[in-house]
Amino acid sequence: MKPHLCLVAAALGMYFFALNTTAHAQQVKAETGGIAIGRDVIQSTVVIGIAQEKVDELVRDAKRPLEELTTQQRENIALLKEKLDLNERQVRAALAILGENDIPPERLAAKLVEIAERFKVLQETASAQSGDDPKIVALKTDAQGAIEVGELAKADALLADVETEQRQALDRLAANAAETSARRGEISLARLRYSEAAKHFAKAAGVFPPNGAYEDKRISYLQQEASALFQQGAEFGDNGALLSSIERYKRLVDLAPRERVPLEWARIQDGLGIALTIFGRRESGTAILEEAVVTFREALKERTRERVPLDWAMTQTNLGAALFRLGERESATAKLEEAIAAYRQALKERTRERAPLEWATTQRNLGNALFRLGERESGTATFEEAVAAYRAALKEWTRELAPLQWALTNNDLGVALFSLGWREGDRAKFEDAVTVYREALKEQTRERVPLAWAQTQNNLGLALWRLGEREGRTARLEEAVVAYREALKERTRERVPLDWAQTQSNLGNALSSLGEHESGTVKLEEAVAAYRDALKEWTRERVPLDWAQTQSNLGAALWRLGERESGTAKLEEAIVAYREALKERTRGRTPREWAVTQNNLGIALFRLGERGSGTGELEEAIAAYREALKEHTPERYPLDWAGTLGNEGLALMLLSERRQDAPMAVTALSQINKAVETMRNGGDAPSAAFYEQQVLRARAIVERLRRQ
Repeated sequence: MKPHLCLVAAALGMYFFALNTTAHAQQVKAETGGIAIGRDVIQSTVVIGIAQEKVDELVRDAKRPLEELTTQQRENIALLKEKLDLNERQVRAALAILGENDIPPERLAAKLVEIAERFKVLQETASAQSGDDPKIVALKTDAQGAIEVGELAKADALLADVETEQRQALDRLAANAAETSARRGEISLARLRYSEAAKHFAKAAGVFPPNGAYEDKRISYLQQEASALFQQGAEFGDNGALLSSIERYKRLVDLAPRERVPLEWARIQDGLGIALTIFGRRESGTAILEEAVVTFREALKERTRERVPLDWAMTQTNLGAALFRLGERESATAKLEEAIAAYRQALKERTRERAPLEWATTQRNLGNALFRLGERESGTATFEEAVAAYRAALKEWTRELAPLQWALTNNDLGVALFSLGWREGDRAKFEDAVTVYREALKEQTRERVPLAWAQTQNNLGLALWRLGEREGRTARLEEAVVAYREALKERTRERVPLDWAQTQSNLGNALSSLGEHESGTVKLEEAVAAYRDALKEWTRERVPLDWAQTQSNLGAALWRLGERESGTAKLEEAIVAYREALKERTRGRTPREWAVTQNNLGIALFRLGERGSGTGELEEAIAAYREALKEHTPERYPLDWAGTLGNEGLALMLLSERRQDAPMAVTALSQINKAVETMRNGGDAPSAAFYEQQVLRARAIVERLRRQ
């Protein structure tokens, strides 16, 4: 039974922001509560000093009068005033904005810092400008006052009045009017209204004619429009906005030619590549991701290591992310190997000493690429490199500084350790995987990140299941069942149908293993029910190989049930399930799995034939074994070859009895003898002992048939 693991996807960790470069908000630092701002390109981690749950509570009570708040809440607001460098009303306004938007709890702190930074930009840029008439000066003063007390809606309305006044004298006030539109865009960004912000920036750019005196200003506004559209598309799943962002970036590449402004051209290419990568992740095929790779490589023609080393490293990381996504979709390994090379290039400048959190981000992405490559190789070296990369990331992504990133990386580390244990047959690696999954669950709580919690519960179940299989006891298997059932509390069919099916399939595996250790049929019947649930979403049309694997596992559970029942119904159902699996598990597509399923089909047919008096099922069993032996060769899989050869020998032995065919009985004896010898030489003593008993039976049949 092949397990289904959940690796957290490689994080781009690199959203592109185009804040006005004339105003810089101060960096916020404190002692606890680490978060990453907006998934920026260079992962800027800040600390606000208040636990996530307390921020959530302040957001919920943002519109209550101050006197109605608890003493602790007022103290937290005072702390936020200090850490965010805002006044009390601005803090309350920022919390209210968070309450108006559907922000996940784990991102509240990041968005609070983003809003605070926007406030500072607004405070520095909403004042009167040279050439303003007294009426406009008064309106802007009022808007500045509204911003200072956190009344952004009022400030927006006042600036709208300013915009109207300025456009009445467009020739004289064109630049100021454009700046006002951009300020409205900044207000929209502070309110997390990215589509609205994009419209304001587009309006600002539209004030100026192309190739005029204000061309650089016009291009700057167009960049801010593209950036706002990107945020809308990336953060809210708005593919229309993401496509518009891509279109804007492509126009900007032409407006800022490489010959005139090479580094600006490279920066725009990098932003375009990020947008293409995110859109390509959401679409099928590889064309968009391939375009992203080309775009990043264009950027690197000017973003050289010698010229701008950290920007070069950032683009190398982004290139690695696009190549990684391509590699996941291709059967070859070349793209994954290129992704690994790109990440390693980035680490030459993104050193732990120079940029510790960016170094950790790239280490984790490197670990993900190494893990995917390791899955496609036969050895363990690449898995071991992945483990080393994840452990390196955890040196900076500590639980105290970045608790959720720490938990996600522990989950990825657990997956890599589990895969190492699976390949090596190393019980200790499974134990290590269980340990790191349980560490991850200390921060990945159900209340905080329900789907991530469920994913890690699923992975924990896999490691416990494998330990239970190796130990031959039921305690771990029972723990695995508990973990899977926990996962299904959030992985519901309605919410995440394919993930629900995955966990149902894994639950079926654990229940089936438990059923092997018990004399009754209850656990096996539960396993059958779980597999059949999984097949409701894992359909042949949707996920053909997962469907085939589950059909095969269903066949195994039905076969075990059939072994314990006197009738033939369950064996017949098992045969149907195996034959269904073989519709997708073809020899050309998955030769190893095809051979295993042919062997298992042969076993079910043999058992059915034993319970009858004819020869049809036995002949079909022999045919299935012979198909399996086309891939189960003595050179490639000697123990599997011996097992299948021995199974065929048992079927030939019974068939020879029913046909009274002495030469066939001799063939059966010869095959069973070969199985014994190979099993003994291969160190499989239990199987060798089983077939040795069958040798005695086969000899007796040969002697009896020869005497007749």
